[in-house]
Amino acid sequence: MKELLIFCIALLCITHAAHADSTRPNILFILADDMGWSDLGCYGADLHETPHIDRFASESVRFTNAYAMSVCSPTRSTLMTGKHAARLHFTIWAEGAESGGPKNRKLREAPSIWNLPHTETTIAKHLHDAGYLTALIGKWHLGDWLHYPESHGFDINIGGTNWGAPQSFWWPYSGSGRFGDEFRYVPHLEFGKSGEYLTDRLTDEAIKVIDNAGKQPFFIYLAHHSVHTPIEAKEADVLLFDARLRDGMKHKHAVYAAMNKNLDDDVGLILDHLKERGLDKNTLVIFASDNGGYIGSDKASGRDMPVTNNAPLRSGKGSLYEGGIRIPLIIRWPGITGTGGVCDEPVATMDLFNTLLSAAGLPAKANDGLDLTPLLKQPSSKLDRDALFFHYPHYYHTTTPVSAVRSRDWKLLEFFEDQHLELYHLSDDISEQHDLAKEMPDKAKALRDQLHAWRTAVGAALPVTNPDIKPGNPKAKP
Repeated sequence: MKELLIFCIALLCITHAAHADSTRPNILFILADDMGWSDLGCYGADLHETPHIDRFASESVRFTNAYAMSVCSPTRSTLMTGKHAARLHFTIWAEGAESGGPKNRKLREAPSIWNLPHTETTIAKHLHDAGYLTALIGKWHLGDWLHYPESHGFDINIGGTNWGAPQSFWWPYSGSGRFGDEFRYVPHLEFGKSGEYLTDRLTDEAIKVIDNAGKQPFFIYLAHHSVHTPIEAKEADVLLFDARLRDGMKHKHAVYAAMNKNLDDDVGLILDHLKERGLDKNTLVIFASDNGGYIGSDKASGRDMPVTNNAPLRSGKGSLYEGGIRIPLIIRWPGITGTGGVCDEPVATMDLFNTLLSAAGLPAKANDGLDLTPLLKQPSSKLDRDALFFHYPHYYHTTTPVSAVRSRDWKLLEFFEDQHLELYHLSDDISEQHDLAKEMPDKAKALRDQLHAWRTAVGAALPVTNPDIKPGNPKAKP
C-alpha cells in the first residue's frame, strides 16, 4: 500500500511537471542597440519605415513611458539581474570603466565595474534551472571571457564578447582600425560569405536555435548590434531612403533609416517563423532598446550628420534627458496581452526580470524591478511605485555627470559639477524645455531629497573633485 501511494504521488508530480512545461511560454527577447524612442513608425518616425514591428505592436502592449539606463552595458546588467545599475556599480561600459574617464574635467568619474559578478544570479540562470534552453545571440558586453554568457546561465553563446560593437556589419565582421589597433571579431559565425549582413546572420542563428529546441521551452536573448555604429546598410535600402527624404523631416540619415528597415525585416522574419511553426501561440515576445538614440555623427558612413533625432524628446544617448533614457518597449504574451494595447505607466528595463520569472511560473525576486504582468493584462492599471531613478556619474558628449528622478509627471535632474537642479513637468513638457526649478524651489528640494535618499539606499558611487583642476585653471592638461 505504501509503495502504491509513493507511485501515485510520483506519477502526479510527473504529470504536473509535464503540464507546467506545456503551458510555460517560450521567450524571445529582441533587443535593439541605440534605437531611439521615436525611431519606429509606431512611435512617430517619419523617414524610417518599420511595418513589421508596427504590426507586432498592434498585436501587443506598447509602452510609451519605458525607460533604460542611458548607455548600453548598465541597461544590460539590469536586464540580467533585475537590479538597478547604480546598486550594481555597473554604470558605464567596459572601455569607459577601464579608462576611468577624462582626466582634464572638473570631476573624476565614479568607479564602475565592467564584469557582471558571478555572485549575481541572472534571469538566464533562473530559466535554465527551470528547464529552459537558454541562448544569447549577438551582443553581450557584460564582461571578459571569464564572465561570458556561458558562465551566467546561457547554454548557447553565439557572438557574445566583451566588445560593444562589431568592426563591421559585413562578413567576416572582423578587423581593426575603427576602434583602435585591437582586432575585433564576432565569434561562432563561421562559414559566411561575402555580402552577408550581421543582423541577418544573427536572426538566422536565432531561428536555428528555435528549430533545434525540440519540445524544450526556450529563452532566446537576441541582442542585435543594430542600429549601433558603425552605420552601415545595404546599398539598395540606402538608395530607397535617399529618394524618400523630404524637407522638414526630423530623421535625415538615409543609411540609419536603412539599418532600421533591415532590423525591421529581420524581426518580421523571425516572427513569421514562429507563426509557421505554430509557436507564436505560446511564445512571449519582447522588443526593446538598450538606451536612447545616438545623436552624434558617424563620419564612417560618409554622412557627417547626427545619426538620429529623438524629437520630441530632448538630447540622446548618454544624457538623462528623456532622449537618452526613454525607449521603445513592446510586449506580446499570448493569453495575457490583448491587441493594440497602449500603456502610459512608467516602467523600466529592470522590471522585465520579474516579469519573465512570472511567465515561467517562478516566484519573484526581491530586487529593484516589478512584475509587469498586471499592466500586460490591463494597460490602464498602475504599479505600486512612486518613482524611477537614474544615475550616470560619468562624462559623455551629451552630458556631464548627473542623477535624475522621475516621480509620476515630475522629473528632476541634479548635475554633479555644480549641483544645479532642473525640474520639468513631463505631461506638459515632454521636450524638457521649461525648467521650473527656480519657480518651484520646494518641489525641487523635495525631489532632490528623494533622489539623495535613493542614492544612499543603493550605495551609488559618486564622482569626486578632480585635484588636478585648480582655481583659475578650468582644465588641466589631458
